[in-house]
Amino acid sequence: MNETPLIQLQDVQFSYGPERPVLLGCNFQLAPGQRLALLGQNGSGKTTLLHMIVGLLRPAAGHVEAFGKICASEADFHEVRRRAGLLFQDADDQLFCPTVAEDVAFGPLNLGKPREEVWQIVADTLRSLGLDGYGRRITYRLSGGEKRLVALATVLAMQPDVLLLDEPTSELDEAATERLVDVLNGLPQAIIVVSHNRPFWRRIATTAVELRDGKIEAASAGDF
Repeated sequence: MNETPLIQLQDVQFSYGPERPVLLGCNFQLAPGQRLALLGQNGSGKTTLLHMIVGLLRPAAGHVEAFGKICASEADFHEVRRRAGLLFQDADDQLFCPTVAEDVAFGPLNLGKPREEVWQIVADTLRSLGLDGYGRRITYRLSGGEKRLVALATVLAMQPDVLLLDEPTSELDEAATERLVDVLNGLPQAIIVVSHNRPFWRRIATTAVELRDGKIEAASAGDF
């Protein structure tokens, strides 16, 4: 028996204006446990698609279905954002608290988790990403690579069912990228990863599709 998709886009259309169409009848599915690389040229709509999944953008036509429910209103997407963790392409869009620990704790605290449990989640998540001892660091003073890892920690701390990762290796050095590979390969969640770092995503993803001319197509044979 086929499993119900976690995420499904059906005939989705979206544009940033009359002269900038992006998604043109786009169909897309993510199955439980699937690790999918979403490929495409710059400007093809990969980030747009991720934002569509969590309701930051809304389709002009077609619909988004997440966790078995068609999502149309803002209220429909509240549960989606709890269960699907989006790593933004720019870490500065994700970090807004004074310290690292406060940023990582923000999501779990808003889920109503006990404070003692939250601070343990914060410590464990930072440690897994090689950021042990960073909790009291001032977020805006971090390097670009450090901010990237902290932004990822804010997503992982929510313990979502799906990870949506937009260029997760941006500004990471080789050692940090290796840690990230180990962390992601040890997680049970379904993953959509957008990355131009082919050696990285080939170690993370089990399948790949390409966003081309506004539609999802099978990736080229040479991609894997």
